[in-house]
Amino acid sequence: MALTALRSKLESALAGRVLAPFAYRDRKVMETVSVGIPTVDSLAGGLPRGGLTEICGAPCSGRTSLLLSALASRTAEAEACALVDGRDGFDPHAAEAAGVELKQLLWVRCRNIDQSLRATDLLLQGGGFGLIALDLSDIPPETIRHVPLNVWFRFRRAVEDSPTVLMLLEQESNAKTCASLVLQLGAGLARWSRTPMPTPDRDAASLFRHPAACLLDSLEAHAEVLSSRMQPASGVVGAIDAIGMPSAAGMSAAGMAGPAGMFASKALWGYFSGVATNSRAISKTNRSANRR
Repeated sequence: MALTALRSKLESALAGRVLAPFAYRDRKVMETVSVGIPTVDSLAGGLPRGGLTEICGAPCSGRTSLLLSALASRTAEAEACALVDGRDGFDPHAAEAAGVELKQLLWVRCRNIDQSLRATDLLLQGGGFGLIALDLSDIPPETIRHVPLNVWFRFRRAVEDSPTVLMLLEQESNAKTCASLVLQLGAGLARWSRTPMPTPDRDAASLFRHPAACLLDSLEAHAEVLSSRMQPASGVVGAIDAIGMPSAAGMSAAGMAGPAGMFASKALWGYFSGVATNSRAISKTNRSANRR
């Protein structure tokens, strides 16, 4: 009762100045751009311009591969991009090997979450970027949970009606209803490759000497749409995990599973060797959740 009375009082005080202050203001995102990974593009419909896309997942779940692919896709179109690096963990050499045009990229190196949020706010207000990525992947989830919800709302309002794609990367979903698209990633099966043995024309110090030594080639990354304000991709039904079983993480509040698929997530050294191809779909995305 107290909340109802307070709401009525605020509506009366704001009458004539703010139209329907407590009404949910939804906005259907129309234009999307490719993330550079066919499986994710068909799954989520691409990255929405003028909206916040939240990418969440544990370490080794494919976040870096998706980020580099998105940056490569946008810079290839001569768009200026910005990366707000929450813990200064970005590798520009791997990014360049993955196809990112570094001349089109502004790299903002931060040391904590406060610097990251302030930098993102300034970039959104300044405008002119095709993609702004806020990478909080290396910041502990408990720290991000303390970010006030109004920060994500402010980012959402700042990017609306602009051609900018705002991407937020973290270990768990925090922006929630402020995001136009929430995509959860998870690690699947690992793929390994044998390391070459030392030869006279190779530096033996840089190679493993044991004949059974292997290097991580790629991981099967599981991508699942948790929520989306865009039209869902046609022909994609159910949530499938790495072995084809229903994924409990994809169940919405209504008990329905969101669309899901798989893509290959590279190990960083794979960008230099060219062994893995992160745009290769490694499993079909149109399997039903009840298939065994």
